[in-house]
Amino acid sequence: MATEMCKLPCAVLLFLLVAKLGWTWALIPSSSSVGLAVRRYDSIFSFGDSFADTGNNPVVFAANSIFNPVTRPPYGSTFFGRPTGRNSDGRLIIDFIAQRLGLPLVPPSLAHNGNFRRGANFAVGGSTALDAAFFHDGSGPGSKFPLNTSLGVQLQWFESLKPSLCRNTQECEAFFSRSLFLVGEFGVNDYHFSLPTKSLHEITSFVPDVIGTISMAIERLIKHGATSFVVPGTAPSGCMPQIISHYGKDDPAEYNSTTGCLEGINKLGMHHNLLLQEALEKLRGRHPDAMIVYADFFAPIMDMVESPRKYGFEEDVLSICCGGPGTLFCGDEGAQVCQKPAARLSWDGVHLTEAAYRYIADGWLGSIDSSAGEKMHQLVR
Repeated sequence: MATEMCKLPCAVLLFLLVAKLGWTWALIPSSSSVGLAVRRYDSIFSFGDSFADTGNNPVVFAANSIFNPVTRPPYGSTFFGRPTGRNSDGRLIIDFIAQRLGLPLVPPSLAHNGNFRRGANFAVGGSTALDAAFFHDGSGPGSKFPLNTSLGVQLQWFESLKPSLCRNTQECEAFFSRSLFLVGEFGVNDYHFSLPTKSLHEITSFVPDVIGTISMAIERLIKHGATSFVVPGTAPSGCMPQIISHYGKDDPAEYNSTTGCLEGINKLGMHHNLLLQEALEKLRGRHPDAMIVYADFFAPIMDMVESPRKYGFEEDVLSICCGGPGTLFCGDEGAQVCQKPAARLSWDGVHLTEAAYRYIADGWLGSIDSSAGEKMHQLVR
């Protein structure tokens, strides 16, 4: 019998193994060179901030639209032709991932009237990993931001939705094992909200708390039956035009001489990403059956900043496409809009253009390809 099995083509062996395990896989085209088999997911569940928010923001900020320019043109103009609540001119990374995996765009959980059997997006612009109370000292009225849409709150929304998706433990584990979970990006708002009142040294001291919160969220989702995760690191916010404008220093040594980015803030992001990767490696050790992919947000953006022509971007890569002059935000009356968003990296000074998100999504999909293929090889061995 063993001899007969060895004569079978490897593809047949993989098919038999997959069928036995009850998994479904499909070959998904990818721009990466990996070219491995990628698991076909039935749904996507997403947690995060404005980098992933597909329309929850307008609901959360409904009482005061002045703080929510994404409800006004020219947001969404490149792909959707109208504002959708996305912080970009078009699609986000999560949109490209859904389309590449053959799934519908992930609906915002707070703004969707249909069912969520194909997935739900709990991300809200301005969300933090740490609970909102961490950022308010209670000494006065202070700022109302961040709102209470932290990672913990988003997990509660997910758990409230769960009974409409599955009825018992066995059914839920089967359902969520066929789902892809995106946990992040988280961290950038935790740090940005702290910049006005804390030094970089003070902010660095609570990075482990942010990482610990992300780790605990993944553990919590695993208990619900989730087995496939994409966990993005944080972006190089020292290269964000609005951050440079607000927190730029007179000392030239504060800037990278090649890119013009703020070195200290980018080092904070690199520290976050290092600790996150270490935490994810520990999670893989505790949960060997789970696929936990680290999605690099930092390196691809830095590559675009350092080599804009390679991506078809204009040389002045730190300039924004929409916004200004002065304190005008994109979407405000009188705000300027560039003619070719596809030639820009930054859309509104904090968020990226659809073109930039597409390049990043290609890299993340390659990572999913690679991790799924490696998981299959482990099973075959």
